[in-house]
Amino acid sequence: MSHLGEHLLAELYQCPATALADAARVEQALYAAARAAGAHVLAGHFHHFGAGLGVTGVLLLAESHISIHTWPEHGYAAVDLFLCGSAAHAAALAVLQQALQVGRIEQRCVARGQLPVPA
Repeated sequence: MSHLGEHLLAELYQCPATALADAARVEQALYAAARAAGAHVLAGHFHHFGAGLGVTGVLLLAESHISIHTWPEHGYAAVDLFLCGSAAHAAALAVLQQALQVGRIEQRCVARGQLPVPA
């Protein structure tokens, strides 16, 4: 079987609260991750919940989407990378790891859109 895309869920732990509460930094990190993955951004929307609080953001991609939700008070961010085609999850995740100074990552990936292999 082959598939249409891969959906990576990443748990980012031990991140500095200052990085996760900085809306501009989080937004720049997501755009840089999309570029690193070779993805094409169609639109983006980010919301900052206030001084010292978290950020929620999403990039709509031609290849699907990238989203993030941050909890600075816990040093934690949840990232969702659903990429189709030749877009590279590993490159995107490496950019986020560096930009947000991640101490530990847990990840799981699910193949989406299972297709039968042609005979």
